[in-house]
Amino acid sequence: MAKIVRIELFMVDLKPKVKRQDAIQSFVSQETPFVRITDSDGVVGTGYSYTIGTGGHSVMALLERTLCPALIGREAMEIERIWRDMLFMTHATTVGAITAIAMAAVDTALWDLKCRKLGLPLHLMAGGAQPEVALYTTEGGWLHIEQAALVEDALRAKAAGFGGCKLKVGRPIHQDVQRIGAVREAVGADFEIFTDANQAFAVDEAIRRARAYEPLDIGWLEEPLPADDIAGHQRLNAHTSVPIGVGESIYSVLHFREYLERHAASVIQVDVGRIGGITPWLKVAHMAECFNIAVSPHFLMELHVSLCAAVPNARWVEYIPQLDDLTSEKMIIADGKARPSDAPGLGIDWDFAAIDRQVVEGSRSTMDQNS
Repeated sequence: MAKIVRIELFMVDLKPKVKRQDAIQSFVSQETPFVRITDSDGVVGTGYSYTIGTGGHSVMALLERTLCPALIGREAMEIERIWRDMLFMTHATTVGAITAIAMAAVDTALWDLKCRKLGLPLHLMAGGAQPEVALYTTEGGWLHIEQAALVEDALRAKAAGFGGCKLKVGRPIHQDVQRIGAVREAVGADFEIFTDANQAFAVDEAIRRARAYEPLDIGWLEEPLPADDIAGHQRLNAHTSVPIGVGESIYSVLHFREYLERHAASVIQVDVGRIGGITPWLKVAHMAECFNIAVSPHFLMELHVSLCAAVPNARWVEYIPQLDDLTSEKMIIADGKARPSDAPGLGIDWDFAAIDRQVVEGSRSTMDQNS
């Protein structure tokens, strides 16, 4: 094995190319912390995570001051052991978004290093369960977009071979029903329509809306309630035939366990950047498999495509392109489905010259065994 001898940190701030607005917020920026880890054999692994415009500098401070200094001299291949040590090192700030996002950047870098060292792509290293995964798009379904444009985007996605689209909900209920109904009428019965409330509703409102959406045959209702309201999700799930999706705002494997044990969700949308990395992502995916529940992760399609291909119960990859300006090659799409890269590593072909041009001023730091 080889020890960690150098760690580089920096952050890029990406602006969305389209306006992204949901029931509670606008997605104005993707702060993207990067971690590059070098071992004593000279192999380098690159990891990353993200925020949606707040907290990025706090993530970088946690990485620079607490997590990464403790990694110098550690065995780079001991990923599980390092992840557990980081968890207990930050026990006073766990469970929480800042800590999980920081840990994810480190953990994905270690997995990238391991895959590159062994010459294998992530989708095989982590399981190799399926060669491709169905794709749905969210980019044309934001809440501010008018009905006619929703229909046009859904028809384009269907023509491109995508299996579905996602529409944001949270307008007055009759408007949501009209918008979903217009898309359903246009695309027909053989195209999935998913909906996403972004935690906007109370339980009574969520039950009412789910019942109104049922005749439109939607694939799921995502984040209908605040993510920490497990009892509310349990009640809602018992009152509707619409599958209930949760996960993008859950930061602990144990919280997913509670949802599964209490039958409070039907779709698990675990996000590698928010759960703390690949190590806990795989635990959640396999735990969901034991409950015969599908995984359809949130965002980060360039990384999730490989993880979805690694496990047997992954059903969908969410199409929201965000890394095109930082990569030399885009995610592989064939016949409307996402396919993982066979290149060693995470499967992301970083353009480091492009990244260097967009690094946030003052965010760079480096530590090594001589520091």
